[in-house]
Order: sequence, then structure tokens, then C-alpha cells
Amino acid sequence: MNHLFAVIACFIVAACSAASHAFAADAAKSKPLPPIPLSLDEVLAWVDRSHPLLKGAGTEKMTARGKLLKALGAFEPILINDMELERFIPSGTTDTRTAGFNDTVMEFRHQSGVRAQAGVRDVIGTAAAKIPDLGFNNGRNQVVLGGFIPLLRGLMINPDAAELQRSQLADPMADVKISQTRQDLFLAAATQYWDWVAAVKLADIQKRALSVAEDRAKQVEGRAKAGAVAPLDVVEANQEVQRRREIWIAAQRAVEQEQYRLSMFLWENHAPVTPPAERAPDLPSQVTVPPPETVQAHKLQAKADRPEVREVGIEAKLNNIDLELAKNNLLPSLDLSAEPARAPEKFVLGLGYRFGAEFRIPIFQRRSRGEVLEAQAKADRLVLVQKFREQQVVVDVDNALSAIERAKERIAVAAESLRLAKTLEEGERFRFSLGATSVLFVNLRERNSVDSENQLVRAKADYQKALAFYQWAIGAWAKSEPSAVPVTYRARE
Repeated sequence: MNHLFAVIACFIVAACSAASHAFAADAAKSKPLPPIPLSLDEVLAWVDRSHPLLKGAGTEKMTARGKLLKALGAFEPILINDMELERFIPSGTTDTRTAGFNDTVMEFRHQSGVRAQAGVRDVIGTAAAKIPDLGFNNGRNQVVLGGFIPLLRGLMINPDAAELQRSQLADPMADVKISQTRQDLFLAAATQYWDWVAAVKLADIQKRALSVAEDRAKQVEGRAKAGAVAPLDVVEANQEVQRRREIWIAAQRAVEQEQYRLSMFLWENHAPVTPPAERAPDLPSQVTVPPPETVQAHKLQAKADRPEVREVGIEAKLNNIDLELAKNNLLPSLDLSAEPARAPEKFVLGLGYRFGAEFRIPIFQRRSRGEVLEAQAKADRLVLVQKFREQQVVVDVDNALSAIERAKERIAVAAESLRLAKTLEEGERFRFSLGATSVLFVNLRERNSVDSENQLVRAKADYQKALAFYQWAIGAWAKSEPSAVPVTYRARE
């Protein structure tokens, strides 16, 4: 009998346990999970993926391809069909004779300035002479050849070839503009992100301070009814509630303002997305500052990676093309040409080709000398600009390191100030509970604690912004590729 009761009791306990576990599971399912914190990596990936300004900068690549195709158009083969026909009336007769030709020629042009053409000439009419050279089909057809060679000016460097060289630099220049846009957007997004996080934390501080003031007001009202404190303390407590409520409302407005500003970096379906305040993460702890040798390596690398420096280098290459073209224009013009005779009356006599050599030289060369002087002056200026940009990179890195170090010092000082303020606050509350002080002094101690905590939050936010500034200064974001950062769930503690 006892064994039977023991079995029944075990069954009841097991059933109750299973029911409790099922109830707990249902409760866990019904309880909503806390929101996933919005990380800086997610914000930057969002910017890289869908920001309109970065997409607009990407069209520079298409523009560069258009410039290259446009420049290549000057050297593409050209099919020419030329027909010349004339009628002759011999002197003293009324008979007319028709003579002419039809040329079908392919013309080729090289970047060196050499032009060549090859094709076939068909005889038209009966009055034309038979072709003695390069002819076939009983003299009714002829192989047509021609060429143009610049021996001095225009050889290897000419306006069309220079334009092609410039267009080949359009793609690297487009990369520089995209990198510059990405760098600036990433820095602006990171700065705005930490401003938003700081605004949320500051609003939380004010909300907690308001809650404490409201609880104290109720407490003071109860003690005033009991005659333990003066009625004036009730007015003091209620006035503090209103003061803190006003500050909290202003803090809420600051959060909304930073939300809207941050939304301009978070685009989805061609519209900005406003992040909820619940997704604001905690301010992270400090990271290790790079050692001096690493900083020196970062400076050297930044001199090569920063878009501002790369842009000056490309501008110098473009100016070198202009300088070479200007120097080439100082040379006299000596051109050799050979081409088929284009006049039918000459063709009737059997003259099929024209050969020529032309020599030209400007007397004063004012235009060419002016172009050389202008290009040389720009080259000298770009050398100075290059030095300035490189030193600017070094100064930016040093400035970022200074901001990091000063922010770290501020965090240490603000943390100690907050610790002392909390100690004074707790002591003042204890004295108030003993009746040794008034509500005014408790409020002042609490205000001091809130101000100290605000300063600590601002110092932590400035530290994170200084780290972002350092990444910008060393050009770490200049070569980053668009990527999607997976979001890992991390519940708030």
C-alpha cells in the first residue's frame, strides 16, 4: 500500500514539474526579445551598400569608360567610299567624254600620328587612261595606297594621343573620388553614430534622475503630512521634479534630432531609415593604442593610400602629358604624305599618286612657349601641393592620436569625479534620512552626480569618435570594398 502511495506521489510531482516547465516555456515564447544593438560595423556596411552619394560617386567609373571610348574613337578604322566624275568636251567638237573613278578605302590611324590607307579604285568611263601601276583587271582597277608620317611635330605625341592618355587616367581618378567619398561618409557616419549613442545614454541618465526626484517628492509629501518636514520642502521637491522633467524632455529632443541625422546614412528602398533608440548599444571599453612603430608604419601607408595624396599624383601625371605635348609643339612641322590623286582630270592623264613633303616652323613660337611655361608652372605647384598633402596626412594622424590620448585622460578623470559625486550623494541622502539636511542639498548632490555622469558619457563618446578619426586619418576606409556585416544577436545585460 505504501508503495502505491509513493508511485502516485511521484506521478503527481512529475506532472506538476512538466506543467511548470511548459508554463515557463510559454512565458518565454510570449516575452519579446530585446532589440539587437546597432553596431558601427553595421552602419558602415549600410553606407557602403546603399548610400546615394556613394552610389553617385560610383558613376564616375562609367564616366571614365565613356571618356576612354571617346578618345579611342579618334583611332578607329574608317571606311571611305569616294566617287569623282567629270565630263570633258574636246575643243572644236561637240562630243562629250566622261572620266572618273570610285575609291573604296579603309583608313587607319595610329597613336604615333602615322596614318595609312588601303583600298581599291574602280575606273569610270571610257576616257580614263589605263592604270599602269598596281593595276589589275586589264587596267580597270587599281590598288590604292596612301600614308601620312609626321617626322617632327606630332610624332608619338599629338593632341589625340594626349587625350587618349588622359582618358586612361580617368579610371584611377574615378577610384580616387569614390575612395574620398567613402572616407568622408564613413567618418561622418561614425561621428554621427556615436553622437546618437551618447544622446540616448544622456537621456537615460536624465530619465533615471527624474524617476528619483518623483519618488522623493512622494516621500517628502508623506513626511510633510506627518509633520516631519516643513511644507516648503514639498515645494522644493516638486520644483526639482519639474526642472528634471524639462531637462529630460530636452534630452529626448536631442535623441530624436540625432536619430534623424543618423538616418541620412541608413538608406533602404531609396529612403532614410530612422533607427529606434532601443537599438543604441552601450559605449564600449577602451582599446589599446597602437605602439609608435605601428603608428609610423600607418603614416607611411597613409601617404600612399589617402585619396588626397593619390589625387595630386594623378593630377601630376595629367599635367606631364600636357607638358610633353607643349614641348612637342615647339618642334617644327615636317610631314611626309603619299596619296592617290583625287582630281579626275589628272587621273585621265594617267597620274595616279601624289607625293609631298611639307615643312613649317613658327617664327616666334609664342603659343608653344606659353603652353610650356604654363604646364611647367603647374608642375612646380603640384610638387608643393604633394608635399603639403603628405604633411597634412602626418598632422591628421598626430591629431587623431592626441584626441585619443586626451579622451582617455578625460574618461579617467570623469570616472573618478563620478565616484566622488556618488559618495557625496549617498552621504547627503543618509543625512537627509536623519533629518540633518534639507531636500535642497540632496538635490544639489544629485545634480552634481548627473553632471559627472554626463561628462563621463561625453568623454567615452569622444574617445570613440577619436578612434574613428584615426581610421580616417590613416586611410583605412579608402580601399574598403562593399560588404555585408552579419548581425549577431547580443542581449542587453
